[in-house]
Amino acid sequence: MPDENEASVFARVDAFLESLQTPLPPSEERAALRLRAQLTREQLADTLQCQAQDIEAWENGGSEPKGTQRAGYARLLTGLRVLDADPRSETAAVEEPHTPPPTVKPHHRGTRRGPGFPRGPLAVVDQTGQALTAYFADQSSTKVPADHLVDLLQWALEAGIGREALSSNDRNGDPLLVLTPAASQFLGLPPELEDRASLRLPDSHPQIVNLRAAGFKLTRRGFGPWTRAYLPVTDGKRASVQLAVTGWGALSDRDGWNLPPLAPAPLARLLGTYADRVLTPRGSTAVCGQELMTALRPPTRARWSEPDRKWVSSTNPGALWKPIEPAPPEAHDAHPLAQGRFPQDAMDEEAWDWIRTPTDTENTEFAHVVGLDINLSFIAAASSASVGLNSPPRHIHNPTFDRRIPGTWLCDLSHITLDPRLPSPFTSTGKPPTGPAWYATPTLDYAVKDLGATIKPLEAYLRDDHGPYLTPWYERLRDAYLATMAEAGIHPAIPQDEFLRAMNILPQAEPALLGLLSAIKATGKGGIGKLREGPRETTAPYQRWAALDTPTWRPDIRAAVISRARVNTHRKMIKTAERTGRYPLAVLSDCVLYPAHAPSALDVVPSGPDGRGIRGLFCLGVNPGFAKEEGTQSISWFHQQHSQGLNPARYIKNS
Repeated sequence: MPDENEASVFARVDAFLESLQTPLPPSEERAALRLRAQLTREQLADTLQCQAQDIEAWENGGSEPKGTQRAGYARLLTGLRVLDADPRSETAAVEEPHTPPPTVKPHHRGTRRGPGFPRGPLAVVDQTGQALTAYFADQSSTKVPADHLVDLLQWALEAGIGREALSSNDRNGDPLLVLTPAASQFLGLPPELEDRASLRLPDSHPQIVNLRAAGFKLTRRGFGPWTRAYLPVTDGKRASVQLAVTGWGALSDRDGWNLPPLAPAPLARLLGTYADRVLTPRGSTAVCGQELMTALRPPTRARWSEPDRKWVSSTNPGALWKPIEPAPPEAHDAHPLAQGRFPQDAMDEEAWDWIRTPTDTENTEFAHVVGLDINLSFIAAASSASVGLNSPPRHIHNPTFDRRIPGTWLCDLSHITLDPRLPSPFTSTGKPPTGPAWYATPTLDYAVKDLGATIKPLEAYLRDDHGPYLTPWYERLRDAYLATMAEAGIHPAIPQDEFLRAMNILPQAEPALLGLLSAIKATGKGGIGKLREGPRETTAPYQRWAALDTPTWRPDIRAAVISRARVNTHRKMIKTAERTGRYPLAVLSDCVLYPAHAPSALDVVPSGPDGRGIRGLFCLGVNPGFAKEEGTQSISWFHQQHSQGLNPARYIKNS
């Protein structure tokens, strides 16, 4: 009879032989396959007739399945791997109706876990009974062994929370803890901040004193609605935790989030999906838009130094490395460079606010007006845009225009005549220019290339170092937007009439889905706005403010994006007029109003033989740069708005 030691050896041998017969992928891949298939541990456990805790142990390497469960688990993972690689499961995204569609990898309700972060990117922390509970993006939860803020931060650093780097030179994302009001109270934080001006906790507060005693430090922003607490770098490793205190205004409408009221578990799922598709929230949606730019193109990268025989930090090509002073025409009105500047010496590359009176023929022929809203108009305009990078603007007199060089040009375009039923592409008012003005390169390029104008710039501020800085930023937001719209059943390939029907029922979708969609759009819009962020109300005129000392304060880049969006729309207006004889009645930013026979965008936007839009014209569809129906009204309503000095494009959606 074999002794106990011999039985143990035999058992290990049997387990080893079983593993050879039924191999399994590495433990870290198992969770990734499940999450990419949008499955919970409970679903797998029900299929394999085991406990959800068993699935968790198999995914984190704590134990291995045996017998028929091992064989079943291996078969299941093999099937998930096949589904994950099936190209038919990918979503197509296109820029124009006839452009070959690049593929977009499918996204999911929960966040994708990286090998180093089995808990996902964040946790929503709430009080349940006499303890704290953390809710994760995959809908799992766990009790948190913490009675104080210091304990909570230490737990977060050890709990496997975080996000994989978004680019090769990015760093892993810090864990985010979203504190509910109940959790804040449990941790001894006040229900609201007394200092409404700076929105931060006093440095003398006991919680901050405790943090410092434990070795944690805070950024210059202090402890406010969005906080980063960190320990000194040890052996080259960061130890940092982000906090979002919802009771103090984090994730509020003021921050641009516009989320529906959600319990901790669904909130964790929504924010986890946002983190998976965009990035882990770090502040307002505008801040996230700005942070996303930096994460995708970090200012530095690691470079091997042969003389030093080690890796050293160096600048990252294609990124923004350092703050750069704007050219005087580009400066914000409150900037020190704007002091004493005449209004005509400031560049006015802004979105349209334009309206005209309908002609007698239009009043007679058309009974309705239809608003077309361009999807992600300014985000789409950032795609492939060549913008200045790290060289200061070079001032030159009487330059020869070169469309390849990003810059700000002083030029007289008043000699260019266009149909008065179209807004001028050269001013934000839509009125023709009356003399020399400062323009971004895309505006002059449109005048020369599309309108056939001859131009002679008088001055220019040129940026010799340039590149498509915002392209990966656009692509990530595009993919996030399309993936979220796909969840609502709206795909790029559907015909225009089907797209309209789908958009009409979109407001009935799950509130969390609509909140996620709103957050993605606000991230892009806010990120572009951050490129020219103004001073706080307390800053004196013509005094520097903090944003000016960041590499991403770049009004020239914002101007180039808005310029591209405006001329892209004007190009479609001209082609639409040539094809249909229709001309816009009003424009506000990315919303264009057209006269119509029937109250439908299909009356304004023609369809091709396949039921989809016609290239070069306004097209109805989900893609960035395409349009959706913003609203419809009668022509008499248009006249009523116009007579009151209002732009009907502002109100057609809500009327």
